[in-house]
Amino acid sequence: MPKSKKASHPINLSDPQYYINRELSWLEFNRKVLHEACDPRTPLLERLKFLAIFSSNLDEYFMVRVAALKQQVEAKVAQLTFDGRTPQQQLDDISSTLRPQVAQQHEHFEQILRPLLANHGIHILNYIDLTEKQQKYLDNYFNEQIFPVLTPLAVDPSHPFPYISNLSLNLAVVVKNPETEEELFARVKVPNVLPRFLPLPAELGIENNGQPAHWTGIPLEQAIAHNLECLFPGMNIQEYHPFRITRDADLALEEDEADDLLLAIEQELRKRRVGGDPVRLEIQAQTPEVIRNRLLEDLDLTESDLYEVDGLLGLRDLMYFMALPLPELKDPPRQSLVPPRLQRLRVPEPNLNPNIRQIEEGKDFFAVIRERDLLVHHPYQSFSASVVRFITHAAHDPDVLAIKMSLYRTSGNSPIVNALIAAAENGKQVSVLVELKARFDEENNIYWARRLESVGVHVVYGLVGLKTHCKIIMVVRREQDCIRRYVHIGTGNYNQKTARLYTDLGLFSCREELGADVTDVFNFLTGYSRQKSYRQLLVAPVNMRDRFEALIRREIEHAQNGMNGRIVAKMNALVDPLIIATLYEASRAGVQIDLIVRGVCCLRPGLKEISENIRVISIVGRFLEHSRIFYFYNNAQEEIYIGSADWMPRNLDRRVEVVTPVQDSDIAKDLQEILGIMLADNRQAWELQPDGNYVQRRPCDACPEASSQKALMTMALGATGLASNLISSKKIYSYLDN
Repeated sequence: MPKSKKASHPINLSDPQYYINRELSWLEFNRKVLHEACDPRTPLLERLKFLAIFSSNLDEYFMVRVAALKQQVEAKVAQLTFDGRTPQQQLDDISSTLRPQVAQQHEHFEQILRPLLANHGIHILNYIDLTEKQQKYLDNYFNEQIFPVLTPLAVDPSHPFPYISNLSLNLAVVVKNPETEEELFARVKVPNVLPRFLPLPAELGIENNGQPAHWTGIPLEQAIAHNLECLFPGMNIQEYHPFRITRDADLALEEDEADDLLLAIEQELRKRRVGGDPVRLEIQAQTPEVIRNRLLEDLDLTESDLYEVDGLLGLRDLMYFMALPLPELKDPPRQSLVPPRLQRLRVPEPNLNPNIRQIEEGKDFFAVIRERDLLVHHPYQSFSASVVRFITHAAHDPDVLAIKMSLYRTSGNSPIVNALIAAAENGKQVSVLVELKARFDEENNIYWARRLESVGVHVVYGLVGLKTHCKIIMVVRREQDCIRRYVHIGTGNYNQKTARLYTDLGLFSCREELGADVTDVFNFLTGYSRQKSYRQLLVAPVNMRDRFEALIRREIEHAQNGMNGRIVAKMNALVDPLIIATLYEASRAGVQIDLIVRGVCCLRPGLKEISENIRVISIVGRFLEHSRIFYFYNNAQEEIYIGSADWMPRNLDRRVEVVTPVQDSDIAKDLQEILGIMLADNRQAWELQPDGNYVQRRPCDACPEASSQKALMTMALGATGLASNLISSKKIYSYLDN
């Protein structure tokens, strides 16, 4: 390990050269997603999935981030980011960075993945490649199933350019009137109520080595394009060209002026469905200049907003093929296991998932937590068998008096919401904080808020100016001669669907001080409480920023006094300039810092005399890394925390977040082991370089391939060996010494 040292001379740690631009850092994250699509080690259909995720990520990026920058340019905002860029400079850098990535994506799909798919019996054909029988079948299908849905829209002096909805795929069509020889322009929307890809029946599919194909078909827009004469009878079809637009889709909400927040957000959602200003136009590269210019003019866009691609538009729709029953082309099946301490529970609730064992002589959920704190790790351990069961159990337990929880994002047909409804119907006092401003989940949350209110649940919508992002549950239970509070504090949303895809942690506890703190947080959210101090919890925007800074500065003091300083932190994003500057101070003092940051990271590691003792990795793999863990060596009196907050200004200053210390020594060691396994990853881990680029780690003869996600799956299955013995609470300090 490098020796501790004191800073030799003062340096301005707010200098823009020491920071990576947030928008460009996000593009680097998405480039890692694209790499998974191009990596031959990734199963074939999973590669399609990553292409779809790359596209879907870009759609949201344009709808929110690029749209906001364009608004700043229009408003002539001159303020520089902390890395020294104007809004226009950021847009220019985004364009120059992104265009090669988009070109790579489409080239890889057309040149590599389509032939590979064909070799495995999945034939995504073009209409012109179909046989006569195949064309006849699709033409009949068009007349019966597609034609009635279509609405061609003329564009002329009496028909102004139609509104083009957000993320819609369209055909720009040029037709000629045979009587006047006049060329006319029209738009046909490819309906999103129909599947994007049209399969042919098995008997018309292509055979592979004498075996029928798994799937043969064409994109929907090609079936429409080759039947345009049905939409424009009496006209000569001259040409057609697909195009797709992206619009500003962020909510613009003045909470102070909203008498009814629920109604105000519903109104904004109606505006979003219509869509804001266009921010991107996607066309095929062979689109003639006259069509391209007309679309740009009618959409009030410029050349800088235009993205030309070779091949299909809207590759997010490739997710369609993940439904094919071809397990050999996907990741191996994953089984979420019931945590060992929850495998023998006596449960009172009816209609429980039959996959969860019910043993009458076992303990109940609350007895398990009374014994000691319980950590659950999703998706390796079952969300249904832990979090859902906890709430369902509480809803039906006769001794439970009250349930309180926060809901940021939840799933459709949510078993958690159904359990809360059952609790209210069973006479429990139920209070739920529903965050209506959870981006792109607002409509779902409004639906659940109304359902909950209809059965008597106390529903509140949080604080003006703050999103409620914390993940907390509290169950109040009468036990013999006392009232006991059981809490769950998590890193991820109470969403059964995403719990299968995101890595997250949850802590169950009935420690009195934690229960008292969570009570104070709920009073802060639902009433007029302005609690300024908490016993154990770090709560944003109250004390979290100051507490994290104090924890980092304590490591600085240890290093300056000749002791070892060590920080390991895992999060989704590191953006906050004040936290970054404090980490730079720690590095200059000799504190050894390892950061596991999945997405945006604005810190530059490895800068001489600035961040030589900081290393940053990002892990992009089968699961979306979503958990937040913060470890501080504290001169061998180690402390570790988990919670909902990233190190971003929005999390520390503009959201209600909760981070909890972990006091159970065995759980603390488990968390340190998780961090150590991730630091040793050389399969999905990427190392951030000082220039803002990432380099993927690769196995070597001395270091065989080690995937942290595979290792954690193995651990969940109870295997022994490297996965379970890789790193101990002491080794996390010294892991990178060698």
